Amino acid sequence: MKLVSCLFSPLVPRAALLALALSCSAAYADDYAAVEKLIQSGQTALALEQLEPKIQQAPRDPQWRFLQGVAQMNAGQRDEATATFEKLVQEYPELPEPYNNLAVLYAQNNQLEKASRALQDAVRANPGYSTAYENLGDIYIRLAEQALSKASSLAPAQQSRLQPKISSLRLLVTRAQPAAAAAPAAAAPAAPAAAAATDAKK
Repeated sequence: MKLVSCLFSPLVPRAALLALALSCSAAYADDYAAVEKLIQSGQTALALEQLEPKIQQAPRDPQWRFLQGVAQMNAGQRDEATATFEKLVQEYPELPEPYNNLAVLYAQNNQLEKASRALQDAVRANPGYSTAYENLGDIYIRLAEQALSKASSLAPAQQSRLQPKISSLRLLVTRAQPAAAAAPAAAAPAAPAAAAATDAKK
């Protein structure tokens, strides 16, 4: 599954993002980029350290908190990251990226139904958000594999019919995982309306 590394997808400009962009100083764009660079280079402890005062200064800024969640994920602090993204989706339900990353965390804990719901919320927030659709497809493949495996265990006489389907789905899952690992998340460019204030994917 793809993790999103920064907020504010360029796909669909939204009025809420424009209002937020206009309320933020242009200096924040450089600050966001600097923290994101730390996260991408694996310096998550330093990124988290630098994020703390930023969040204290601007507690309602979703970008700082989103970056905190990404840094927490990369640092292996899954419970903290989950709490960060859950709070973001409650406060900013119009932003699809926190839903996406929350779904990644749920999927890592094999909470596939919760991951599916989070991704459905992401595409409701932004129907043009391709990352969420791709991740939703991955979740559906895993759910299908689980359902067919359960059917096979309940009806052993049907194994010869079900096993090819299960094998095909497992092959899809194993092919997708190395591809996702080989292509680390790269930040997309900022939305044009938000470029002055901010810097989304996987």
